[in-house]
Amino acid sequence: MVATASPKFKAPSHHVRSTSFPSTSHPLTLAVEERVCRLRASEALSSTCSSCSPSSSLHHNLTALHELCECVDNLLQLPITQQALSHEQHEKWVDEVLDGSLKLLDVCGTTRDVLSLTKESILDLESSLRRRRGGEAGLSTEFVAYAISRKKVNKLIQKCLGGLKKMEKRGFSALFEKDDHDLVAIVSILKEVEAITVTVFQSISSFISGPKAQAKPIGWSLVSKLVQTNKRITSSAASQGDKDEYCNEMGRLDGALGALNCQTQKSSSSSFKGIDAAELQNAQNQLEAVEMSIHGLEDGLECLFRRLIKIRVSPPQHP
Repeated sequence: MVATASPKFKAPSHHVRSTSFPSTSHPLTLAVEERVCRLRASEALSSTCSSCSPSSSLHHNLTALHELCECVDNLLQLPITQQALSHEQHEKWVDEVLDGSLKLLDVCGTTRDVLSLTKESILDLESSLRRRRGGEAGLSTEFVAYAISRKKVNKLIQKCLGGLKKMEKRGFSALFEKDDHDLVAIVSILKEVEAITVTVFQSISSFISGPKAQAKPIGWSLVSKLVQTNKRITSSAASQGDKDEYCNEMGRLDGALGALNCQTQKSSSSSFKGIDAAELQNAQNQLEAVEMSIHGLEDGLECLFRRLIKIRVSPPQHP
């Protein structure tokens, strides 16, 4: 139950024509409205706040999204909602809602795969750095394997972002009566929930890709170039995020591994004195930080995935 009225709810122009919920809305409708507004504000803050930890913000928003979807599920179970959706003339609209929920489940599944692959490659590299198998030459091989894995992950991410972009532009083709206030409210709710869910998934994909990934995916050649053109980048600078390239955990990890990789490539030189201990420790710290971040995101996505499945079966099935 919401104690106070939330701000007037505005739907984006590409959604349904209704821009506010009816004044007689059920309290659950107001609760959903309030949660959507909060989540939008949190997403906006996350994208502009340089002092916020990206992974912490994502985890917070995933939790908030799960709570929002739980509230939507409760709303869909109400008799008045089921009645509004069960009319035969609304069959096409219900089918479109189900299609949208299926697309969200597909994107959620792809995002889980992305996190799983990323964590697997990080765990492998962590193990290699701890054991130092094969010396510096062995580490060079492990860096190549990690780079290949990152490239594979980025391809999955680009596919995921493409699907999300299509969902952003998706609109309902089904029409309904203007005076059907209950249905207008339900349409507004579900379209807004779909839109904010897309936004959260986009943020997760961008986080895993690393900074500026949508403009140009981060590959190992880019990491090496960053290090070679600025050899004075230190471990502390990378960890503090002084450069735009290191503004999130994945960016800092790429920077730390790039610096370490450059050292291993010099191992055949007669003047090589071994890997710098501070650089090695920094890389291990960044790997551990990203591993913990991914673990938290995986837990959040698992809960959200289950909730999305439950929401999908909530609308009445027409014969």
